[in-house]
Amino acid sequence: MTSARNHLTDLTRFAPLLPGYQPREAQLAMADAVDAVIGTGGTLMVEAETGTGKTLAYLVPALLSEGPTLVSTGTKSLQDQLFFKDVPLVKKALGLPRKVALLKGRANYLCPYRLTLHQEEARFLTRETAEQLQIVAHWAGRTKTGDIAELQQIAEDAPVWPWVTSTADNCLGTDCPNYQECPLMKARKEAQEADLVVVNHHLFFADAALRGNGSASELLPSANTVIFDEAHQLPEIAAAFFGDTLSTRQVQELGRDSLSEAGHTAADLARLNQLIAAVEKGCLDLRLSLGDGERREPWSEVAEKDAVIEAGETLLAALRDLEMFLGPLAKASRGMEACARRASEQVDCLAAYLKGEQPNRVYWFETFKRTVVLHSTPLSVAAQLRAQRERQPCSWVLTSATLSVGGRFEHIQKRLGMDAATTLRLESPFDFKRQAVFYAPDGLPAPNDPGYTAALCDAMVPVINAAKGRTFFLFTSHRALREAAQLLRPRLDYPLLVQGESGRRELLDSFREKGNAVLLGTSSFWEGIDVRGEALSCVIIDKLPFGSPGDPVAAARIEHINRNGGNAFRDYQLPQAVLALRQGAGRLIRDPKDTGLLVVADPRLLTRSYGKLFVNSLPNMTRTRKLDVVQRFFDYLARQQQEGQATEQIES
Repeated sequence: MTSARNHLTDLTRFAPLLPGYQPREAQLAMADAVDAVIGTGGTLMVEAETGTGKTLAYLVPALLSEGPTLVSTGTKSLQDQLFFKDVPLVKKALGLPRKVALLKGRANYLCPYRLTLHQEEARFLTRETAEQLQIVAHWAGRTKTGDIAELQQIAEDAPVWPWVTSTADNCLGTDCPNYQECPLMKARKEAQEADLVVVNHHLFFADAALRGNGSASELLPSANTVIFDEAHQLPEIAAAFFGDTLSTRQVQELGRDSLSEAGHTAADLARLNQLIAAVEKGCLDLRLSLGDGERREPWSEVAEKDAVIEAGETLLAALRDLEMFLGPLAKASRGMEACARRASEQVDCLAAYLKGEQPNRVYWFETFKRTVVLHSTPLSVAAQLRAQRERQPCSWVLTSATLSVGGRFEHIQKRLGMDAATTLRLESPFDFKRQAVFYAPDGLPAPNDPGYTAALCDAMVPVINAAKGRTFFLFTSHRALREAAQLLRPRLDYPLLVQGESGRRELLDSFREKGNAVLLGTSSFWEGIDVRGEALSCVIIDKLPFGSPGDPVAAARIEHINRNGGNAFRDYQLPQAVLALRQGAGRLIRDPKDTGLLVVADPRLLTRSYGKLFVNSLPNMTRTRKLDVVQRFFDYLARQQQEGQATEQIES
């Protein structure tokens, strides 16, 4: 028996801290596997379905090992849960004096230098931002960590944050006058000294990209083991960080920062203002040249339009003029040196983008109300990740509830360049046959039929009524969500919560609080959501979640696979859709006591040959195609609840 297994089976350690705790065989098997790979330099992939208890299964061997260990999560909320809840519990159960640190990206920490700088220039800010600046300044005098998540009275997307946090572009590093009190540097120092550091995937790959470019500015400490939770997200996150991105907002921030820094030099401010105005106009003209509305398209769609060519070249020329002006001033201050470097990097990035000549990359853009974001994304990250592994020969553990397709790991292994990884698949201990019903309704039109969403809503109203609300209705497009919201609002007697009408956290809090609500959501509600108990008793999925053919990165990957003799549908689109469906379905049963109904409405599930792959990838629930079975199931659950309440009253 392994050390980790011994500790997990010792009820005197965990039972007092986790009421009802019982070691699970799948959890013990995962702990054995993690224990075995630590320190070997090997790679382990573990699919641990909901209920396995994977967090304890990797934290116990990680904290028992010599370390140092990095634990990387998919989201900042999961990162906080690990650091503030899960890790302290395991440390207490094991009785180990391990030093643990939490490290986030720099945008999550207050920058005292920029706070002071912009307090002096508050007259240039909007009234709202100036008021928020005062709130931040008051909090800055009290905080010990400088983690802006502490200041919950200001929204995550508030306009003040870019003024009081730093970026890799504008950080002054060791030459900063506030370096000794910098919360980011303190957090990094604590991380360097810790046995276990909790990070997130975005920070991990930001560090990997820096190391890959030969930078000395590493963000993370070296580790013996890296454990990735929610590892199914890694291919897309890695692709973003091994690519290049330039936004007009970054360019505009360079202008503002250059002006702020120049105020402390002998620079010709009138000339600098002219140059910045030209850059600002170049950003605006580029945005205007790309048309109205929000777009997400390949650059090839617009690259040959005269207005776009002219706007791109004009912005590049304006940036080059600013670069030439800032170059001689670089020695005036560390801040001005950073501005000159940023200008040079932005010129190089924009010039390379407009040429679009790097092989095996897709060049695409996004437009928002006032900004443009230019992306250059690699079609595959397998080579970069293999190189990363060779530079850092530590052990990697990748775990998620959804890594396999049809029980096989080849899809994720190929995308990550980890063909030699050891794999382990652990099924959920939940009794899905007893706890859940899977309903695939008959009679709906084809998903591409213009009347599909209306027909779906007609079919789902009696299902939602049978569930007494308590439903997640998940959509593959915003258009379908908006149409369904209009159709359902006058027909339901339950609170209707619609993504986009409130923030994600507010919607979830309201859903839990009301107890009988119907929540309509798209991709961000398909994963990472944990609603336990009766408040969520039904999950409806409108269509099989094939990626949008209009997504420029997906379209380029499909074309690349087919051009090289592969079958993009079989090798890429279908596996991705299966994994996405499993994530959405995973919202339903989160606890051994949960019960509920899963509806996958798409008729292709029954009419296409690949439908069996989707069905067989879902938990083994009781299956039906009849509405009356659904209604009887909810009637049965209601009787069970009433009997349980009656028993409690008698016993009390």
